[in-house]
Amino acid sequence: MTKSGISTQKELAEKMGISKNQLSMLLSPNFNPIKSNALKLCHTLGVNIEDIIYSEQLELDLGDIDAKDDVKIESTINVFHYEGSHSVEVRDIVAAEQYTAVELFAGAGGLALGLEMAGFHSLGLVEIDKYACKTLRKNRPHWNVIEKDIIEVAEHGIKNFINNCPNDIDLLSGGYPCQAFSYAGKKLGLNDARGTLFYYYAKILQELQPKMFLAENVKGLVNHDNGKTLATMLSVFEEIGYNVQWKVLNALDYDVAQKRERIFIIGIRKDLVEKYSVSYRFPKPYGYTLTLRDVLQDVPPSEGAKYPEEKRKVLELVPPGGYWRDLPEEIAKQYMGKSYYSGGGRTGMARRLSWDEPCLTLTCSPAQKQTERCHPEETRPFTVREYARIQSFPDDWVFDCSMNNAYKQIGNAVPVHMAKAVGLSIVKVLNEINKKGNG
Repeated sequence: MTKSGISTQKELAEKMGISKNQLSMLLSPNFNPIKSNALKLCHTLGVNIEDIIYSEQLELDLGDIDAKDDVKIESTINVFHYEGSHSVEVRDIVAAEQYTAVELFAGAGGLALGLEMAGFHSLGLVEIDKYACKTLRKNRPHWNVIEKDIIEVAEHGIKNFINNCPNDIDLLSGGYPCQAFSYAGKKLGLNDARGTLFYYYAKILQELQPKMFLAENVKGLVNHDNGKTLATMLSVFEEIGYNVQWKVLNALDYDVAQKRERIFIIGIRKDLVEKYSVSYRFPKPYGYTLTLRDVLQDVPPSEGAKYPEEKRKVLELVPPGGYWRDLPEEIAKQYMGKSYYSGGGRTGMARRLSWDEPCLTLTCSPAQKQTERCHPEETRPFTVREYARIQSFPDDWVFDCSMNNAYKQIGNAVPVHMAKAVGLSIVKVLNEINKKGNG
């Protein structure tokens, strides 16, 4: 835009002959004009659409158009110097007061609900997906659900969407989709993040200047682009005025019967660190592991996906805890197709879980060939409510939408109990700031 002499998105929309809302839609991560063809491609190649989308979130470059592939970073940081190495027991922590939070990319509310359990009061939740917004409003009618594109919110200022917005908010949270940066500025600063959704998260953080922030993302962010993507994020957070730490956490360590790893980035405003000598520690693992047997007792009835008859007959032959290698060789060859000869583990194919193990990471679709999660006893995918239990949503959290959309909302969510654990670790710092500030 800068190279073309265009300073605002409104101006760009006018030059394109479209509305600003249409432009926002084009720039949104939810816009995918080739998705139908991508589905055909995945079907032909026998791969999972979610795996491709997951990868694209990390590889898509929406940076400045004049960025060069051979650009060298003039200054860089070692991301592992920022990795959290200390932990704290959080299960006995109680919020000294009801802390305030604003959330971006709220989805179906897994992160927000966990933070609520930890002691946070939501001032606003930004989410563009209308079905996710419907879920949020259905379960928490009093929440201020801001059904807007993050770009519009950042450009207008998020305070304009929050009634009587306090000057000193306690926490900004959210899990922005991850995209590569252009490095056009070669300084690992905010300009390098332009064109990405992280940029708008950072702009809102810059506007609000909360006491602390929480950002979560895919584990692959740690090593993406040799660490430069994460390095840029950390540099931007430092530039805005925060002491930052990150760590990859496993939901399995925090009352969630699921092997699900995510990176959490936590920041404390530097003036508070200097004034009150506070520091952040990640939640200590609880020390035990839940299994499917622990969390799938007396699950409320709900609808669920079904396997095609041909697939069902194959999975009938797989024992609990088994996968395609437990099939008769000829059936395995037929079921796997070319994948049978490609080597590698591929333990997600024809996978049946057992009662005595936690679930593998839930995806947005319960019956994909590459990431099957067959019920331990019955030959079917998990139902919607079973999905929700595995993600530690309470049974009264309603997903008022189609079955497929419910799977998507649940699969994309931060596990509620994991969010609560991280929230409590943040509460510990806020409690210390309050105590020292009022002492």
